[in-house]
Amino acid sequence: MRRAVAVAAVAAVAPLVLAGCSAAGDGGSDASAETITYWLWDTNQQPAYQQCADDFEAESGVTVKIEQYGWADYWQGLTTGFASGTAPDVFADHLSYFPEFVSQGQLLDLSDKVEADGIDLGIYQDGLADLWVGQDGGRYGLPKDFDTVATFYNEQMLTDAGYTAGQLTDLAWNTTDGGTFEQLVAHLTIDENGVRGDEAGFDKAHVATYGLALSGNGLNASGQQTWAPYALSNEWYFGDQTPWTTSWNFDAPEFVDTMAWYKGLIDQGYMPSVDIALSEQDPLNGYLAGRYALVTDGSWMNTSYLGQDDVATKVFPTPAGVDGARASLFNGLSDGIWAGTKNPDAAWSWVKYLASTDCQDVVAESAVVFPAIKSSTELAEQAFADKGWDISAFTVQVSDGTTKLLPIADHWSDVNDTMTATIEAYLKGSVGPEAFTEANDKVNALFE
Repeated sequence: MRRAVAVAAVAAVAPLVLAGCSAAGDGGSDASAETITYWLWDTNQQPAYQQCADDFEAESGVTVKIEQYGWADYWQGLTTGFASGTAPDVFADHLSYFPEFVSQGQLLDLSDKVEADGIDLGIYQDGLADLWVGQDGGRYGLPKDFDTVATFYNEQMLTDAGYTAGQLTDLAWNTTDGGTFEQLVAHLTIDENGVRGDEAGFDKAHVATYGLALSGNGLNASGQQTWAPYALSNEWYFGDQTPWTTSWNFDAPEFVDTMAWYKGLIDQGYMPSVDIALSEQDPLNGYLAGRYALVTDGSWMNTSYLGQDDVATKVFPTPAGVDGARASLFNGLSDGIWAGTKNPDAAWSWVKYLASTDCQDVVAESAVVFPAIKSSTELAEQAFADKGWDISAFTVQVSDGTTKLLPIADHWSDVNDTMTATIEAYLKGSVGPEAFTEANDKVNALFE
């Protein structure tokens, strides 16, 4: 995921210094006639932000040099840049990272600038602006966009299996028998002899098409594209609160039962093994090759799935759980300013522009992600519709109020390392459910 929270790289300085990281400029206070560096990790969004940069330069005289990196290299390079004094002036920031960046003194507090320039925080989707306030009361970003998750599906496979699009919006799951959602996943699974997962003689050792993909990118402590939609709809949450979780619930029965059911999909042959998932990380290529009928993924992947021509694809919401309620993590990004920038005024002018309707409307019209500004979100929905894409499976989570915030906490790198290892080991069958209690105790000890 652009959003998959594999944050171990943030905990240590990587040996690799990526090219072009240095902050430019002479340190003057005039924001015009300067060059600043801006980092992104999502190639799908780069064209829209390049247009924003061009428009911003024409208006302000400030040149924005956009540099694009893959997810892992991005965070490794950023951490190295902090340590070496060569970080970019401005960079796309993630909710799971910013608490550690704040504690390290790497982010510029924008509170005074927001107040002085009269930024209206009410224009953003409800709750997004509050997420970027640290425990010290400082503001470390303005909302950039938001995302939810849903399930992409191969239309032809669903038709061949006898399902209609209307049936998909009413699917439900439970920890006892998996409900109608597991029935769908089983029926979509086909072995190399053409036998379906719910038919006699199915060979789970030789599967040609899995009913549901397992994303290697999502096997972590947030589980955004993997287990989280199910656990969250099973009356579970990560911890006592968010932001600033201090007590964790990875040993709760609701979580353990959910993971047991999720592991059962692998054990029955309906979902690939952890080793397969980790080897490919992103299941998109496997989906396009016909190895998966369904892929649960984030709204940031709309272009990758709905915009390709090889496999007719649509999307349906996550299945309903306890009391008929579905769930999705609600995540958002901001743009942070490196505390060591030599061009703070120019950097702030750029961040303010990124958070304005001038830029977010451009992003909306590109139909890649959902901008944070409410009016821009509406433009994005229309832009998706103009492409013939029904993306309501993602927005229904927001309109129905079934979203849950990504955990925001100190020590997240350590929490993620511990729980990622435990989740992977459990799904592989190398540890039992008692491992969740041990891991949760270890995580809670970080906050004592």
